[in-house]
Amino acid sequence: MEKSRSRPSDEAEAETQRNYYGRTANQYDGIHLRSESEHYLALRFLESVLDQFGIRSVLDVGAGTGRVARHFKRTRPDLRVVSLEPVAELRQIGYRDGLGPDELIDGDAYALPFAPGSFDLVCEFGMLHHVKFPSRAVAEMLRVGKRGIFISDINNFGNGAPAARFAKQIINAMGLWKFADSLKTRGRGYEISDGDGLAYSYSVYNDFAQISRLCDIYSLNTQPGAINPYRSASHVALLGIRRSDTSSSA
Repeated sequence: MEKSRSRPSDEAEAETQRNYYGRTANQYDGIHLRSESEHYLALRFLESVLDQFGIRSVLDVGAGTGRVARHFKRTRPDLRVVSLEPVAELRQIGYRDGLGPDELIDGDAYALPFAPGSFDLVCEFGMLHHVKFPSRAVAEMLRVGKRGIFISDINNFGNGAPAARFAKQIINAMGLWKFADSLKTRGRGYEISDGDGLAYSYSVYNDFAQISRLCDIYSLNTQPGAINPYRSASHVALLGIRRSDTSSSA
């Protein structure tokens, strides 16, 4: 891939994000792990359907300090959970809080270090809007997840005031969202904030078609919304359960 002189490389952007979480690791749990947050609601929803779909093992990608593994150790000790997190400083906090090195591991969302179908379900909570190519990460999640995947993330098209949401949805419907986002970010394609580091424009619905090719989909808006979550909810959780005629290597 050719690198533009006026724009950081993909690896440089990833390194910027890793450095942000390295610097703020000690504040991570206080900022991101709130019981009233959208991701906690999503986690409790996931917990409620584990037995319904025969989920006995879970891989959590972009796990931070291991929120998912620590939660399920308390509530579902029968469940095998492995968390993957590339930032060493965040992993160290997870180890300090009781996770072992086999429960919280280093790794890359674009190249999960597991064979196809190694886990019943692969999940992510707020990770996909931090990767430049979320469809590649989703493809890896689908490869490794024998029964399916679960994503809890932002829906940029349902975020903001009603007029702003409407404008974004019209632009997206016209196929001009990437162009509009490039203008908004002055060609960078991402924004940087104190609370979230480097983040790309993302919607859970961007990956709906990719997941639905293999899975039946169940969705839940995790922030208040109207009858159509795409149009009204800033955060959405999506559970994809494989249809019987698909394989984990597809």
